[in-house]
Amino acid sequence: MLDTWSLRVLLEVGRRGSFSGAAEALSMTQPAVSRQIATLERRTGVTLFHRRPRGVQPTEAGLAAIEQAEAVLNGMSLFETRLRAFTTAEAGTVRVAAFPSAATRFVPESFRRFAAARPAVELSLTVGGEGLMEGAIDVDLRTSWDAAPEPGLEVLDLFEDELLVALPAEHPLAAAERVRLADLADEPWIDGTHPDCLGPIAELAAAMGRAPRISHLCDDWNGRQGLVAAGVGVMLYPSIAGRAVRADIRLVEPSPRLPARRISAVFLPARGRPPAVSAYLEVLREMGEAYGRMAPTSRLP
Repeated sequence: MLDTWSLRVLLEVGRRGSFSGAAEALSMTQPAVSRQIATLERRTGVTLFHRRPRGVQPTEAGLAAIEQAEAVLNGMSLFETRLRAFTTAEAGTVRVAAFPSAATRFVPESFRRFAAARPAVELSLTVGGEGLMEGAIDVDLRTSWDAAPEPGLEVLDLFEDELLVALPAEHPLAAAERVRLADLADEPWIDGTHPDCLGPIAELAAAMGRAPRISHLCDDWNGRQGLVAAGVGVMLYPSIAGRAVRADIRLVEPSPRLPARRISAVFLPARGRPPAVSAYLEVLREMGEAYGRMAPTSRLP
């Protein structure tokens, strides 16, 4: 089997047109370069260079060998570069699963920030996906309303996600910054898919003085907003979704405030974790710290 050093000597002789020129470029002696080419010719069974009084000239076989040697060496260089990139978080794939309200603004913003620093890393988003334990995803965004993470997984707590109330723009209370939940006791409520739902209904019921009257169930995030805009009900609106709300909906703070839900990133342990995934988790950590300091109505405008 030919070694890469022999190919490098071959390439330099072809480029320089002489053994002495190649020897100088490679910090070798001229006899050593000559022996290297002779050995290569003997092993391949073809003459690679015509020896001339003032240098050497590639044969037809030599031209083909030089072209192939260059391709092999470039391929080896690319091989090393790409593997090195995986150890420096400059390449690879990060697969994220998130619930619908997190996928509206928070996750896209995290992708924007991450891609600005590491454009070669491929990012993918699955809404409501599973497969962390099976290796189908790398990071799973969850809330404290979910069950405890499976044993062996690591958790990065990001921030406390406060709940707002979404009202139709024409609602009598829509112009207020804060609304008493007791004043919404007779309103029809729209519920949705966990964890973008009414959550701990007992606490909402205690604040209103009665259990919420759920008039519509809708699994689609945009569909739920459409129902609110149509005036057929009101809904809880998690602040993680930011201001990604229809123009015909108003967000107000409930009084009393409902218990916030904790947003966390769940992922596999560090051992064997691709560096790109660890780098993405750092972006989430930084965003979580900043997001937690902001008022719920001003997050991610």
